[in-house]
Amino acid sequence: MIVFTNTITPRLQYITDFIGYEMFDKPFELTTDIEFFTNYAGPKINYSQTKINNEELIINNCGLLLEDSIKSQAISCFEINSFKAFYRTAGDYPFDIFAASFYLLSRYEEYLPHAKDMYGRYAHENSLAFKEGFLNLPLINIWLEDFKNVIKEKFPVLAIHHSQFTFSPTYDIDEAYAYKDKGLLRTIGGMAKHLANGNWQSASERWKVLTGKEKDPYDSYSLLNELHDKYNLKPIYFFLVADENGKYDKNILPSRPAMKQLIKQHAQKYSIGIHPSWRSGDEENLMTQELKFLETIAGKKITSSRQHYIRFTLPETFRKLIMAGITDDYSMGYGSINGFRASVASSFYWYDLEKEQQTDLLLHPFCFMEANSFYEQKYSVQQAADELLHYYNIVKSVNGKLVTIWHNSFLGTDKRFAGWKEMYVEFIKQGASS
Repeated sequence: MIVFTNTITPRLQYITDFIGYEMFDKPFELTTDIEFFTNYAGPKINYSQTKINNEELIINNCGLLLEDSIKSQAISCFEINSFKAFYRTAGDYPFDIFAASFYLLSRYEEYLPHAKDMYGRYAHENSLAFKEGFLNLPLINIWLEDFKNVIKEKFPVLAIHHSQFTFSPTYDIDEAYAYKDKGLLRTIGGMAKHLANGNWQSASERWKVLTGKEKDPYDSYSLLNELHDKYNLKPIYFFLVADENGKYDKNILPSRPAMKQLIKQHAQKYSIGIHPSWRSGDEENLMTQELKFLETIAGKKITSSRQHYIRFTLPETFRKLIMAGITDDYSMGYGSINGFRASVASSFYWYDLEKEQQTDLLLHPFCFMEANSFYEQKYSVQQAADELLHYYNIVKSVNGKLVTIWHNSFLGTDKRFAGWKEMYVEFIKQGASS
């Protein structure tokens, strides 16, 4: 497939590469040569404002991909074939699918002035997807499925690539254990707090765990091992290895024997990544130190990451990841609501909008985190199960990549999370059999 354009820009090259690989497993070829385009005998798209011949598929450009500045966009959504679209144009396709996809994929709106949430993150309420009601849909994938039909109708002999649905379970180990191996001071402090509050049940539970009579309530690792082995899953575990505790960094210190053993065991069997501490977002070079420490414990190179509390700012955070040698990041989602932050259920390379260049950092967006359902959306177990099933079905319908986030604490025996473990086990069981 070739695409004619009056000007080849980094933005256009980036998005046509992405769409080309999604549709044909190879990038589109861009050309500014009208004679070459006219004489080309194969399928071709005219991405301009002027018709060239009758053999082309015309997509009129709205101008966004020809720019090299970041400015407020006047976006008006409309409905077509039961889904939302924007950047309406004339031509053989009703909107500029290249520009609209770029706007969402590049997270263009996050570079514009915006309100922050209570954690200093980009507030999901700012997003077009939330305002227009398509946050729960992988809209770009849906567009591309529709676009494939139009392409196929125009060029019947063209072979369309159909990707396969994949499921990637991922886990954030923010707090490896509730009571186990937290050190003398934290243990005494925790026990004193239980007693001061008259929480005799928690005090008793802590004592039984510390004396080896009960399993730690956050210890769900054996259960997960069994699930992964039984259903042939390839999980990724992200470990928080802050060297000191704080308001948002509460894991067992990585110097503790239990934490070291846990990391080593998982590194031997699974893919693991860094879960940069909250503090690393404020202190230069701290994330690099944490990464090196994790690599030392794991005994292997670590190239994957996910931000703790999904705390990141564009473009600064992703640039830091690249500088540290991270090649794959799993933070593209919200820590305040479930859904598709970039409106896509496919992995994609991060585009640095300020530098106007595609990077080598591959982003793997997630759409469901149980902590969002529980803490932010206040869902019951059944509501969360229904929500998770929705994401499973919608991603599967477009042959996308489903990435979920769970925490070990939800999958153990802590009474606060009663029913969540059973819900997850049932989801894995049903998903593996369907």
